[in-house]
Amino acid sequence: MRDIAERMRVPRALYTAFPVGRSLGKPRDRTFQHNVLKAAFCLLEAPKGPILIEFPERISSDCTEPLLCALPPRMDISVHPAVDEAQALKAAYDRARRKTKRTSVGMQIVADEVPEALKKFLRIVEGTDWNMVGFSAASIYGTAHDIRSYYEEISCELAEGAIGSWATEEWFYDSTEAGQLILRARRTMREKNVAQSIWFGLAPAGRA
Repeated sequence: MRDIAERMRVPRALYTAFPVGRSLGKPRDRTFQHNVLKAAFCLLEAPKGPILIEFPERISSDCTEPLLCALPPRMDISVHPAVDEAQALKAAYDRARRKTKRTSVGMQIVADEVPEALKKFLRIVEGTDWNMVGFSAASIYGTAHDIRSYYEEISCELAEGAIGSWATEEWFYDSTEAGQLILRARRTMREKNVAQSIWFGLAPAGRA
């Protein structure tokens, strides 16, 4: 935030007019990201501060294309589509992790546990009280976070080209069985008058 940097009078600051969460600008664009880092390090050449320089390029958060990411066909019709989907995508997750050597999955569950976690959300949708399916107030948010991370890392592996702002989030909730299941579980809990602190964090605030 430019105004915060100005008030704090930090010694060196590069202001970037990029969407929140994209500090280096364009995902997968190494040249662009390198230019951002180079501009930041060049501030060290100034003899004294405070100094605040604006990066010359801007990125809008509302001009990106939807993420096109193919989902696998049904493999096991004996299980719920969300569970089948998560199982079928495991190879893509493993491939992505081998490439990046990192993952955001692990706040509450590991990747192998995603299908079983989705079964818990399914039981909520089917009418079982949320605290009877194996969740606690502390674990339900972390589990939903790990499922979303699992899918978003997979989308980065399967998608082609640059990925726009919030595109992986929109793809997860709008296009995947798992995202839709978590939204239904969230609505079910809200309609049953479960405390807002339990269900609110299962999806972004703007999601119904």
